Amino acid sequence: MKRLSIYLLTMSCFINGMAQISLASDKQLEKEIIRSGIIHSPLPLDFSRSAEAKGLQKKVLYSEPISTSDSDWKATGYGKVSSMNTFDGKKILALHYPASTGKRATGSASDPDYAVYGNAGMTLEINGENWEKYNRIKFDIYPVSPGARVVNINFIIENGDSPKKEGYNRQSGSHLINLNNWKDGSYYLDLGEYQRDKVQRISFNVSIKGKDRTNGDMFSYFFKDFELQQIEDPEIISGWVPGNNKIVYSTTGYMLNDNKTAIVNIANHNNQFQLMDAQNNGVVFNGQIKKAQTTIGEFDVADFSDFNQSGTFRLKVGNITTEPFVIGANIWDNSLWRVLNYIFCQRCGYPVPGKHGTCHIDLCSKHDGKMISFAGGWHDAGDLSQQVLQTGDVTYALLEAYNKLKDKNEILARRMLEEAEWGIEFMLRNRYGDGYRASSVGLLIWTDGVFGTQDDITSVRVHNSAFDNFLFSAYEAFAAMSVADHDPMLYEHLMNVAMEDFEFALKRHAEVGYGEFIHFYEHSYNTSESQYMATISWAASMLYKLTTSEYYAKKAVEYINYALDCQRKEPLNDKDKTKGFFYRDKSKKVIVHYNHQSREQVYMQAMTLLCETQPQHADYSRWAESIRLYGDYLKGLMQYTAPYGMISSGVYHIDEAKDEVSFQHSHLFVDGTEKDRFTVQLKKAVKLDEEHYLKRFPVSFGIFNGNTAVHLSMGKAAAICGKFLNDEQLLQIGREQLYWTVGKNPFGQSLIYGEGDNYPQMDTFSSGEMTGEMPVGIRALDDEDFPYWPQTNNATYKEVWVTSAGKWITLVSEY
Repeated sequence: MKRLSIYLLTMSCFINGMAQISLASDKQLEKEIIRSGIIHSPLPLDFSRSAEAKGLQKKVLYSEPISTSDSDWKATGYGKVSSMNTFDGKKILALHYPASTGKRATGSASDPDYAVYGNAGMTLEINGENWEKYNRIKFDIYPVSPGARVVNINFIIENGDSPKKEGYNRQSGSHLINLNNWKDGSYYLDLGEYQRDKVQRISFNVSIKGKDRTNGDMFSYFFKDFELQQIEDPEIISGWVPGNNKIVYSTTGYMLNDNKTAIVNIANHNNQFQLMDAQNNGVVFNGQIKKAQTTIGEFDVADFSDFNQSGTFRLKVGNITTEPFVIGANIWDNSLWRVLNYIFCQRCGYPVPGKHGTCHIDLCSKHDGKMISFAGGWHDAGDLSQQVLQTGDVTYALLEAYNKLKDKNEILARRMLEEAEWGIEFMLRNRYGDGYRASSVGLLIWTDGVFGTQDDITSVRVHNSAFDNFLFSAYEAFAAMSVADHDPMLYEHLMNVAMEDFEFALKRHAEVGYGEFIHFYEHSYNTSESQYMATISWAASMLYKLTTSEYYAKKAVEYINYALDCQRKEPLNDKDKTKGFFYRDKSKKVIVHYNHQSREQVYMQAMTLLCETQPQHADYSRWAESIRLYGDYLKGLMQYTAPYGMISSGVYHIDEAKDEVSFQHSHLFVDGTEKDRFTVQLKKAVKLDEEHYLKRFPVSFGIFNGNTAVHLSMGKAAAICGKFLNDEQLLQIGREQLYWTVGKNPFGQSLIYGEGDNYPQMDTFSSGEMTGEMPVGIRALDDEDFPYWPQTNNATYKEVWVTSAGKWITLVSEY
């Protein structure tokens, strides 16, 4: 009884103390954070500010019903179809399917465990009808899935084999719809990008992914009110020009004393805009809309950089007014809570309330007669795959946030540290102690957690990779310094394994050198030799900072020399002065760039940490000059996307596709046309000279595309350079990547669910919609070099990814 009294008194003091502490500037978010147990259960979703909620409010000009008769719809796979009548005479169509098939999931020969148990669906034959007079299909779905905490379904539309028409991007497509179990909802797909002159069929399909702890045996989806619609003012899906009557801006807001601009596409605005107090609608700033003639076109820009008062505001142009946004000093803290929530929801091997039970205990690696359960860390993306190196990346970002916030927002900082420790545990547990680590697995299914049953998986990849061990040693060293006061014993262990992993890496490097990026599916596969050497130097500097041993200082200097020799130090030509970028190796044939995963910031992390830890070294001026060169390179890229702030992908050489090894490591799941398409894509970009082109979006082929990790990594590099050089322009470049992400893009959408305004559904087919989720990102359309972001919800561009979350946190941590 005495213990209970002490506990209750402690909790009372804690709750009363919480009332005196501001967790977040958004008071509703603050309540939700407290109710979550400080992010120990998922934050609620706010559908009201989503892109889909706004889309449902659009005016329907005319419509036509679609059949809901079970005699017209045919079952596919494990599905069964039925129908019934409601009391008001409406027809309800139903799809039923089992939660488990009783068979083992088997995938491709190259990745056999990336598989589902089967599919279930239903199809309606359209028989070549012309749907061009409609631009949306709408339907209501009521899922009845006993025990299921994640419910979704794919809608598929297929056009016939008619010749491709100008103005259409797709003839078929699959759109993932996230649903609410036991709740009726209206859903739609905008069809404007689909060629639909001869529509053959539409269908619904679900993947059978096994049973989570609470799942029942049979699931059902009930459909009604199918309609083809023509809506007024559909959203744009590609290009740089915002939609009609739109103001695109940072929907989170802007930092004090920063450049604050919005792009306007409104007719008859009389060149005037107003900034209004969101509380009382009073005008606080009047401005002139100015024309900006840029490399991507002419734009109307509202610039209110001169206004520097904290508060919540709206922009008004003509009769169009934005949603409220904040101007202030700590505007990103709310986003950090939300993105942290997303990362927590992606925990593997942990019962996430409302998401899943303890998962994947019976997922294991094997090495040297030993076996380690691979449950832990965070699921990779929309699927359930795992990569320990990616967990390391996110752990490092969380620790950066902890160190930045611990003297400013202690509760958020401590929760960042706690989540980082979950990642640290996974990194450490998957070490076999001889240089080998469990590294990754592709996965789509839930397993039963019982060893000895048919769903056990023991194919987790294991290898002794020098690059992995170098990078992990850096993360472990940084983690040791971060937890030193908090957990001295963990500090001691991390220091020991950091040194041990560095030696494992050096030994392997001495044996095989650069290379051994043999696992096609791992996000280190595109690592260049110059990035590899910069990583070694950065890891050595981290260990020098941790241990003060001159041994590591010498290693850091030794290995950075290779990266320095790969940097372009001479202008491309007399006309174009571009320089400062890095080549993949000393041959200087192929330039470093990324199209999916990116660790471009490591060059500047290595250079600045050398300068910090060895300021008296004879090579200090070489390192500082490298930082200045690269910073100037980033500055030069910004003109090609103005008036937006997204950093361009960078400079490409016309002959890069001729380097077979680097090209194949950079572009996965290609179809044989990629070399020709590489040339096509460059020639649609900005020509700098006969050999070099400037791409705004990365060259990409196949499924792996999306720009979030790429431009946020470059933004991180810009911020690092800006701090070292005390260069406000570079710091501004970093901040612009944040603004782009939360709405200052042509589509006016925030790419963080729940943050700011107008955020879309994302492809999260295994874990359900999550507050704070982030996608792989906006991409270019086909071989073009302009942004493409349709409503169609599919991988990988709209697939949620913890890498994107980590990149957001690491960049925000610079400010």
